[in-house]
Amino acid sequence: MARSPQRHHLVVVLLLSLCVLLLLYCHSNTSLLPASRNPNPDRGPRFLPGSRPAARAPPPGPPNFTLLIKVLAFNRLDSLSRCLRSLAAADYLSDTVHLHVHIDHFGNGSGDVESSLGASREILDFVDGFRWEFGDKLVHYRTANAGLQAQWLEAWWPSSDDEFAFIVEDDLEVSPLFYKFVKSVIWNFYYNASNFSPMIYGVTLQRPRFVPGKHGNKLQVDGTTRVFLYQLVGTWGQILFPKHWKEFRRWYDYHKAKGIKPILEGMVTTGWYRRLGEKIWTPWFIKFIHDRGYFNIYTNFLQERALSVSHRDTGVNYGKTAGPDSHLLNEAPHDFNLLEMQPLSNLKWYDFCFRDVLPGRVVRNFNDLGVVLDTVQINETIVFVSLFGFQEIIIRNMLCHFERLNIRNYILMGPMSDLLFDLARRGHPVIDADQFLDSVGANKLKRPENSSPELFKNVVMSTYVIKKCLELRYNAWVVDANMIFPNGGMFRVLTDSTFDLYAGKSLGVIFVRSSSAVRKLWLNNFVHVVEAGDSLWDKLLISQENSNFADIAASFLESKRARVKRIDDRSLGVDIGISSLDRASPGLENKVLYWSADAALDIIRRRLEELKMWTLDGDDSCSAVVCHQS
Repeated sequence: MARSPQRHHLVVVLLLSLCVLLLLYCHSNTSLLPASRNPNPDRGPRFLPGSRPAARAPPPGPPNFTLLIKVLAFNRLDSLSRCLRSLAAADYLSDTVHLHVHIDHFGNGSGDVESSLGASREILDFVDGFRWEFGDKLVHYRTANAGLQAQWLEAWWPSSDDEFAFIVEDDLEVSPLFYKFVKSVIWNFYYNASNFSPMIYGVTLQRPRFVPGKHGNKLQVDGTTRVFLYQLVGTWGQILFPKHWKEFRRWYDYHKAKGIKPILEGMVTTGWYRRLGEKIWTPWFIKFIHDRGYFNIYTNFLQERALSVSHRDTGVNYGKTAGPDSHLLNEAPHDFNLLEMQPLSNLKWYDFCFRDVLPGRVVRNFNDLGVVLDTVQINETIVFVSLFGFQEIIIRNMLCHFERLNIRNYILMGPMSDLLFDLARRGHPVIDADQFLDSVGANKLKRPENSSPELFKNVVMSTYVIKKCLELRYNAWVVDANMIFPNGGMFRVLTDSTFDLYAGKSLGVIFVRSSSAVRKLWLNNFVHVVEAGDSLWDKLLISQENSNFADIAASFLESKRARVKRIDDRSLGVDIGISSLDRASPGLENKVLYWSADAALDIIRRRLEELKMWTLDGDDSCSAVVCHQS
């Protein structure tokens, strides 16, 4: 019997529907952020298994969005009453919002037991009688004193990626508008794929008022900016995103079990931890954020206005009541639209020093390089750092030294990888070498038979980045990642304008001054020679002794009678892979410390540790935050 056309069409529609569902399922389980490599599994991975937030926005369509309000209470009835009444006065847009009140027990050393029992009964009676009309009310009363840290850390474990938590300490008061704003932020920056970033861990309602990095910049935001991103957690009204909180809790568990303390030098909050210890939780979260490079959404409503206010009542953080920190925004403002959100691409980002961060600067072709050069150049000079063939922890250690020395005019060059992607999202400008080389036609050049692929890539890459610098009248350094500059002196010492190019053979460094003579030779001669392909090695006078780009370029320009200065490697640097020295060695602070790319990592690390030049902690993050005022 022939199948009817209607049944045939129905089968086709069902098959197509199944295919679409399968594609959506596969997409939703695929992260754009590749898994991070861990060079030392004994220390735990940079992203613990199953804890890394996916680099995708949740799927489109009506989300199963839930906000849980978690109120942390102890023995302050008046504070708790004010807090709960302000929460009950908020507009929840007919949504279901559940209230969980976590009441800590008084401690054994609380003095008069009868008085403590009476205070607890008053708080419990008040909470039991408090009406919450917007969802379920749950009360959790502890049997023993847990303290503020445990209250925060144990308050929430997300049940899904659509469940968010608003953690409220009992001396907070919130605006009736807070929920409208929070929902608008989550809709715009979590559920909107075009505005989503896995780097954002939450949103705080408190007014920005503190820079934790010692000697950091003044906390000052442009008057037209209403929303911005800042690494610091805002405990006076913090909404937490589910994936990041789970990741933090796993990170915390690992470090706590291993006895690793949240010490981050250069931060005021580390001083708090040394004084208060495990009474507070924020130093743990701050160390985690520093390790991961995450950011928080803040508001800037001017006139000290905020959607949540801390009354700073007497407690763990304050010996006596200090009063409200801000003015509560109780009504819709007349000078701006509270719910109007800027695109993520327009927002400003700030680190713990309140220093501008520019994430996502990835150069993929020659024409786009100029835009990034303009953002990093200092005194018309750029430092290009080649990452080819170097281990991740060596590169991260070098970048920590760059931060210590306030070297900010650099661009990192290497093949696209987990590491390069991570560095770019943290604000380091990078060049995707493979795509960049394709953009200049390097794939069409025939590599000379007697050259290695790495050297050939390095020559072509360095040639073209310097070409762009010279076109824009910028001076250029090219260095490798296997170098440490104790005081950054090398970048300042070569100021003699007598020479157009400096080159070090063993160091592999090159400095090209943007003089008219060099621009002419580089743009009209050297680039064409590199593009010649087959005859490259012959035209550049390459011999067995010419083993790096600096030597190749110097040899060519010398043949054209350019003013070239060969750097005496022994006077400028020390090969720590073969030389034994200590911190007391005379003139060490002015030397470049370097080693061969094939040197054993454990030896180099040990040498750098002996010289106090190893600046990574157990998480392979910088052990200190170093602020330099802008």
